[in-house]
Amino acid sequence: MKKLAVTVLVLIIIAGGALFYAWNGMKPVASSDTPVEFTIESGMSTVRIAELLEEKGLIKDALLFKGYLKLKDEGSRFMAGIYETKPGATYDQLISMLNNGEVKPEEMMRFTIPEGYTVLQMAETISSQSGLDAKEFVKLTDQTSGWDGTIVNEIPKDEELRHHLEGYLFPATYELPKDSTEQEILQVMLSQLEKRLDEIPDWQELLKQRGLTVHELLTVASLVEREVVAEKERALVAGVIYNRLEQDMKLEIDATVQYLLDKPKERLLYKDLEVDSPYNTYRNKGLPPGPISNPSLASIEAALKPEKSDYLFYVTKKDGTQEHLFAKTYREHLNNIEKSKKMAQ
Repeated sequence: MKKLAVTVLVLIIIAGGALFYAWNGMKPVASSDTPVEFTIESGMSTVRIAELLEEKGLIKDALLFKGYLKLKDEGSRFMAGIYETKPGATYDQLISMLNNGEVKPEEMMRFTIPEGYTVLQMAETISSQSGLDAKEFVKLTDQTSGWDGTIVNEIPKDEELRHHLEGYLFPATYELPKDSTEQEILQVMLSQLEKRLDEIPDWQELLKQRGLTVHELLTVASLVEREVVAEKERALVAGVIYNRLEQDMKLEIDATVQYLLDKPKERLLYKDLEVDSPYNTYRNKGLPPGPISNPSLASIEAALKPEKSDYLFYVTKKDGTQEHLFAKTYREHLNNIEKSKKMAQ
């Protein structure tokens, strides 16, 4: 009887010791403010994951963690990725993190490209906000191959194009991994244009109805973008552009000349209008060889759905509204120019 009592006591002590070991081993490790990074590879077993967590000092005992996973029927939904957490997390917190794929956030770069920016303006903006090479960015925009997607197939192989990708880089706010290259950024912007075009209902059918190529559409949209500030005037100005084209008139759009200058001028001089370039719509009939900016979706929609009118001319009001006065005849246009001058007085 005495031996039985001793045996029972020993078993109780052993069981108690085992329970204490398990209880202590499952307690979180000492907390720390220093985050620990670890990587869960695709297909990694729960045994290896438990060992990794122990090696990284995030749990005390891999065997206990593995047993806990089996008891809770966990481990089958762990997601691969690079994780980061601070020591001191409980088993349940670690399991939740791995089940939900709460991977370490990538370091990101963020930049905003305003609507109507040119390739050169984009390069300067991205360079200043990311540290990337502006010259390399511009150089890549002249690259005619190596781009994914179908939109780039619409760009003609025209030596007169100032920059091959001009007009095809969608202006928006972008957040990309900090280690993105200039080419990767351009590819994202090209893809974004394709995505945003598809937001316009039946845009390809509208394009066919107007008898335009995608390149011509983006060229008209870029003219609208650079000419118009007042939202309500986009479609009307687009209509004026088409009216002048249909009547075989020179477009005589200041923005096409400004595009050729190193820095835009507040006011163009007559000598500026004589610059010898296929982009100069004061010297050449028809559209310029390609877009003169990267237009917004609103300007693209205006180019697809112009407002019908008999207007052939417009001049900016000098009253601070940045709206225009429209005219059907050249005489009316001259009168509007005089009206505009009086507004400035």
